[in-house]
Amino acid sequence: MAFVRIWVHCVWATKKRHHFLTSEIKKSIIDHIKENAGYKSIYIDAINGHSNHLHCIISLGPEQSISKVMQLIKGESAFWINKNKITGSKFEWADEYYAVSVSESQLQNVRVYIANQEEHHKKKSWDDEYNEFIKAYGFERLED
Repeated sequence: MAFVRIWVHCVWATKKRHHFLTSEIKKSIIDHIKENAGYKSIYIDAINGHSNHLHCIISLGPEQSISKVMQLIKGESAFWINKNKITGSKFEWADEYYAVSVSESQLQNVRVYIANQEEHHKKKSWDDEYNEFIKAYGFERLED
């Protein structure tokens, strides 16, 4: 048996940063993502977001890759949103996502950060957060 604990903070946005994720819609989508993740043996420790993006902490299993987990979460949830006409118009996630490792010592801090997304975004825009994230981790900025 493999013993693995790899915490990953993932962030993904709606296509063209449309503000689809109103409070009610966001809760419904998050509930669905958590339920569906359970069926696929994806462990989501924390998930929340703002009107145009979501953050989550996942724990990768020994047979899982970040790309496959993100494909399952984003692809299935977009399909479910459109099938159930949750947003009233065609919904898409942006192609890109960001994922960084989280150490055990910082796990609680990231949980709090994710839980407080609404408050956080009263002070900082998505663009500001995005640019800080890109700079802090040395990623290239992509446009969709």
